[in-house]
Amino acid sequence: MLEAYFDFIRIRFLTMLAYRLNYYTGILIYSLNIGVNYFTWKAIYGQGESLGGFTAAQMTTYVAVSWMARAFYFNNLDREISTDIRDGSIAIQFIRPYNYVFAKMMQGLGEGMFRFLLFMIPGMALAMLLFPVQLPHDPAAWAGFLVMLFFSFLINSQINIITGLLAFFVENNEGLMRMKRVVVDLFSGLIIPISLFPGWMSSILKLLPFQAITYLPGSVFTGRVQGVGIWNVFGIQIIWFAILLIPLFWLYRAARQRLFVQGG
Repeated sequence: MLEAYFDFIRIRFLTMLAYRLNYYTGILIYSLNIGVNYFTWKAIYGQGESLGGFTAAQMTTYVAVSWMARAFYFNNLDREISTDIRDGSIAIQFIRPYNYVFAKMMQGLGEGMFRFLLFMIPGMALAMLLFPVQLPHDPAAWAGFLVMLFFSFLINSQINIITGLLAFFVENNEGLMRMKRVVVDLFSGLIIPISLFPGWMSSILKLLPFQAITYLPGSVFTGRVQGVGIWNVFGIQIIWFAILLIPLFWLYRAARQRLFVQGG
């Protein structure tokens, strides 16, 4: 059975490879996003040295690594699950001898591996050529960031799968998926670092799982979190990964009991 799950990773990787031209253009689009944010923050900083705990140099690096990290952890598992539910193919998926949710996670991992090798790494190299990105010198920062990046993928995928499974109960969750994407991008710290939100809102966001997707790994990469602090923020990711397993498997169990198929 493990070989079957590895096949899901391999097949999705090869499928993405067939459409790799889309991701070459994606590198340019993400670089444009980084450029817009870079010049925006440069104008905001002016002659200032620090804002929300970020120096201007750290903010440049944070913006670049956050957008390129998104290139790795982003996927459309919620839309894929919603489509399976609407067209009825979910019924066939459920009777096959594998766990549907775990299979989707493996497909997402295959896509993530492709994005990491052929999207994130080339995109980061291009960003370093265009903008004054500062790479960490501490091996612990690199190790912590890469491990946390993988957990960013896991947590983001969990949220996507939960959103997709909700289509069992609302039948059309298009609006929910759109709202989820905006919420994740905004509250994860991708657009605005969480430390720059008003104090009361920043306190609330630190109680939600979104910071574990972008803000915490970005803080490690930029050197704002060092030493023992890396273990502390990594612990936050592990806690949220474990917590999100509860609604995910509860929804999956409830969905299997609720399944009905529309159309032929």
